Amino acid sequence: MLADDFVQKWQGRLINIHPSLLPSFKGARVHEQAIAAGVRISGCTVHYVTPEMDSGPPIAQAAVPVHPDDDADALAARVLAAEHKLYPLALKMLAEGRVRLEGGRAVFSEVVRAEGALVSPNL
Repeated sequence: MLADDFVQKWQGRLINIHPSLLPSFKGARVHEQAIAAGVRISGCTVHYVTPEMDSGPPIAQAAVPVHPDDDADALAARVLAAEHKLYPLALKMLAEGRVRLEGGRAVFSEVVRAEGALVSPNL
C-alpha cells in the first residue's frame, strides 16, 4: 500500500496494526479467512511496516478466542476490542525505547512479559 522507497526512508519508524496473528491471514477479509480455516484463536498484531504487506516483525500480539458460532462481524468486534488495548501498549513500548528494529527483527531491551508479547483479553 505504501511505496517501497517511502517505507525504506522511514524504516523502523512506521508501525501498523493488523487484525490477525501474523504471519497468519495477511491482507483483507482476515476474519473470514480465520473462520474458514477453523482456527480456535485469532487476534491482532502490531508490527513494523516493511515493503511486503503485513510481513514486518511483530512488536506485540493479542489473542482472542474464535467461538464456534462466530461470524466475521462477531470475531471482528472481539479483535477490535483487543486492538484498542494493544496499540497503546505497543506505542508505549516504542516511546520508552523498549523495542527497536534491528537486522529485520524486533529487538526488545528487556524480557517482555505478557503485557507486551502476548495479551490475552478474556480468553
